[in-house]
Amino acid sequence: MKQTRLSALPPDLPDALRPLLTGAELFDSSCSPAAQVWHAVGAEDLYLKRSRPGSLGREAELTRWMHEKGMAAEVLLYLSGESDWLVTRALAGEDGIAERYLSQPERLCRRMGALLRELHEWETAGCPVPDRTGDYLAAVEAGIAGGVWSPSRTVEGRFSWKDRQEAVDLVREWGGALGRDTLIHGDFCLPNVMMNDWRLSGYIDLDNAGVGDRHIDLYWMVWSLTFNLKDGRWGDVFLDAYGRKDVQPELLRTVAACECFG
Repeated sequence: MKQTRLSALPPDLPDALRPLLTGAELFDSSCSPAAQVWHAVGAEDLYLKRSRPGSLGREAELTRWMHEKGMAAEVLLYLSGESDWLVTRALAGEDGIAERYLSQPERLCRRMGALLRELHEWETAGCPVPDRTGDYLAAVEAGIAGGVWSPSRTVEGRFSWKDRQEAVDLVREWGGALGRDTLIHGDFCLPNVMMNDWRLSGYIDLDNAGVGDRHIDLYWMVWSLTFNLKDGRWGDVFLDAYGRKDVQPELLRTVAACECFG
């Protein structure tokens, strides 16, 4: 991920966080307007995330839960006030868009398929978000009601809609068939998969994780591979590696439609 060195700590940094960052070099590694992310390199290698009040609590809880399973970073501190702050230890290695991985696209696609299969086979008991699908569909319905329409969020060349109503009709027909039985990441994209020499270090940005439908993760990795590798065929290599027997084309297309209203 791209990082820009900063000359000073954030001016509104809570006092409770300052001891963790004493003497550290700070790099801005934000990639979304929804949150600011800093990489602190010092006595410890840490990541610091700031977002709107109340927005990082679920991510902190899910990250703690998945850390216990060896699949996420250790949460050092979560604070909520005028802003939410989340501090985690850095995971070893690099994310999936590092050049060393993108330069070997077939190996990367097959590795993502294998990793996602492993994730989806974990037990869901005790997950802090037991019905991610319900939350997901509620957000989609809110988007439909609010007039949202972002067809650019679909995978170019794989899914398309003649108009907004066709996508709405698909969501209404098939949305109820989305499962509630699989541990999902919820935003399974290359930048959210950390690897150390191809071995999984853990997953980041877990605020959309929970018990839901596997096709949400399948969709987002197909999207990510198409976007980052600039070639739609790599999504098929990934789906083959995951296992086509568990991929239902209509549900994958339904998720693609849902994302147009996200």
